[in-house]
Amino acid sequence: MIKKTRSGAAGQIRIIGGLWRGRKLPVPDSTGLRPTTDRVRETLFNWLASDIQEARCLDCYAGSGALGLEALSRHAASATLLELERPVAQQLEKNLATLGAKNGRVVNTNTLQFLAQKGDAHHLVFIDPPFRKGLLEETVTLLENNGWLSDEALIYVESEVEHGLPPVPINWQLHREKVAGQVAYRLYIRHAVAELSPSEA
Repeated sequence: MIKKTRSGAAGQIRIIGGLWRGRKLPVPDSTGLRPTTDRVRETLFNWLASDIQEARCLDCYAGSGALGLEALSRHAASATLLELERPVAQQLEKNLATLGAKNGRVVNTNTLQFLAQKGDAHHLVFIDPPFRKGLLEETVTLLENNGWLSDEALIYVESEVEHGLPPVPINWQLHREKVAGQVAYRLYIRHAVAELSPSEA
């Protein structure tokens, strides 16, 4: 959850479980920054309880870092946090240093450009893009096509309720979903795509 002062200045998030449970970390004020709420995070990480340890995580639109930092707190092997806005990325780096989280890294980048290159397979991916920017579909496509996902990867997606089910590859199976206000949040399981034989190609 983000807490803002009356002036609209920077707020904070609270890690809700694991190694750093209860720790509060600063979040800079930035247009469109919409941290995943405590309630949604608690539900999500209950869903992930048996899968989070030793997972390689990718947080595609890190923002406050609420998802990536929560994963590290719960003993993920590593987390890469992608963030476009330089001041937000700098605060994420400071928060990782505060926590002593040497297995976390921040990349100050345009997420779509970053994902357009060939990637390393990750076990758990968070996709929580700024709303109403049309980023979700291309993000999903790049993740699937450029090697960012392991077989049986778990993919978490937050999106606007009014848009219904987001378009995802046919090998992504919807595993869990809930709605909180105007936000729909879903967890998918990716199944490996069998190679086509020459006769089928």
